[in-house]
Amino acid sequence: MKINGHTRMAAVVAKPIKHSISPLIHNMAFEKTGVNGVYLAWEVEAKNLQASIENIRRFDMFGVNLSMPYKQEVIPYLDELDVSARLIGAVNTVVNKNGILVGYNTDGKGFFKSLPSFAIQGKKMTILGAGGAATAIIAQAALDNAEEIFVFTRQASYEKTVSKMAAISNQTKSRIQVLTLEDADSLQDKINQSDLLVNGTSLGMDGISMPLPEQLELPSQILVADVIYQPFETPFLKWARNQNVTAVNGLGMLLYQGAEAFELWTGKTMPSQELWQRLEELYNN
Repeated sequence: MKINGHTRMAAVVAKPIKHSISPLIHNMAFEKTGVNGVYLAWEVEAKNLQASIENIRRFDMFGVNLSMPYKQEVIPYLDELDVSARLIGAVNTVVNKNGILVGYNTDGKGFFKSLPSFAIQGKKMTILGAGGAATAIIAQAALDNAEEIFVFTRQASYEKTVSKMAAISNQTKSRIQVLTLEDADSLQDKINQSDLLVNGTSLGMDGISMPLPEQLELPSQILVADVIYQPFETPFLKWARNQNVTAVNGLGMLLYQGAEAFELWTGKTMPSQELWQRLEELYNN
């Protein structure tokens, strides 16, 4: 890859962000697709967010990705929102369309693309949590015509989650039911009905915590997924695999949400399989 006067820039904007592997993913993609681009990590203070977004236009950038804490804060500085970003209420990708800044959320699409031989249309999903990543997955499932979505959240967050899910349900006409994680009987009942079980919480990042009671049993046909990719196998995934069901971690979601952004910026398909092998080398050790 040679940087010259025609090189265009993309970046990820967050704080903190120095740990991000997005530069590795996107710069490899630029190189392998022959796109004259470079991708950087910008650690930006909140007071500088607006100026950073204005620089997308100023420097004719492809656009930016956004991570915490700016996925919602960026919205007032954009010209348009895609349907997914509007539904989720958060943006993880900004695309510069000839000076018009359009906000997208590719997290949900990336998640479902990462699942092996699975389409959510007409199926039922149980998801644990209703935070940012979980909401993106729920909204995309609703947009993709899932038959029914069971959202389990802590009792303390129940009322807020009911309100948020009602808004998504009303805009998509999807069936979304909110229940409490403390209700183990309901959790077992909904898992038994589901084709997909997702841990959308951060529980398990410590390599110890479980997001649900270990005594629960999984139906043989269910697919299990975790949004976490470090550790590579969380206690949740180990629990699922011990019951002989297919279980996938969040590394594919990270890659494929980036692939969606890359295609929006460049019109090119990211060579995801090649990049997947590189990421597995980094994290599966």
